[in-house]
Amino acid sequence: MRIVLLGAPGAGKGTQCKRIVARYRLLHLSSGDILRTDRAADTELGRKAGSYMDSGALVPDKIIVEMMTEQIKKAADDGFILDGFPRTVNQAEELDKSLASIGRKIDIVLNLKIDDRLVAARMTGRRSCPQCGAVYHIENLKPDVEGVCDNDGAELVQRPDDSPEVVANRLENYHLQTEPVVDYYKNNSTVYDIDANKNADEVSTLIDDLLLTSAPKTENRGPNVSEGSIVNSK
Repeated sequence: MRIVLLGAPGAGKGTQCKRIVARYRLLHLSSGDILRTDRAADTELGRKAGSYMDSGALVPDKIIVEMMTEQIKKAADDGFILDGFPRTVNQAEELDKSLASIGRKIDIVLNLKIDDRLVAARMTGRRSCPQCGAVYHIENLKPDVEGVCDNDGAELVQRPDDSPEVVANRLENYHLQTEPVVDYYKNNSTVYDIDANKNADEVSTLIDDLLLTSAPKTENRGPNVSEGSIVNSK
């Protein structure tokens, strides 16, 4: 399977990506991780990307696509899941061209759909330990002692990118830049809209049912999926 995982920040992409990778033994290709790895390895692409990162500018689509394509080529015939990429329609178009040049294509796009209000509640309610990095939530993942990390007793903090203002800005950018990628893929690949307003385990079950019944060259058949939970957009 060659999968693209899309969804707003806070939709649970990180959690679901880890579970998909573990269950189906797919290669996890994260654009952020690859950028950092190439830069640390001082590759030519890493140096090019680093010059933009150091100045605070966005890394051009051409460099991002080239980095991701190189990793996909290394995957040979192994399946993979793309995480955090593509973020724009232009990136999606360039990715499709690059994949076509090596005889490959995206099989399935999983689109985690979630209400903006729930995203805001999830993200602004997170609290992190500045020492060990443990993450809690003021409503559904509370520490034993309010405001204190269970592991080391450090005072929990709200990360700057979880502030209401930053979360609102990230959601706005998602709707403007990344949400149109879903429409692009609906014309080029099989897109499944998945209700991510549910808890993580329920979302995982929906994804498993989908992949078992819809993945290419898969003989397994999972249980029926309740109507309205998953929508085949093509």
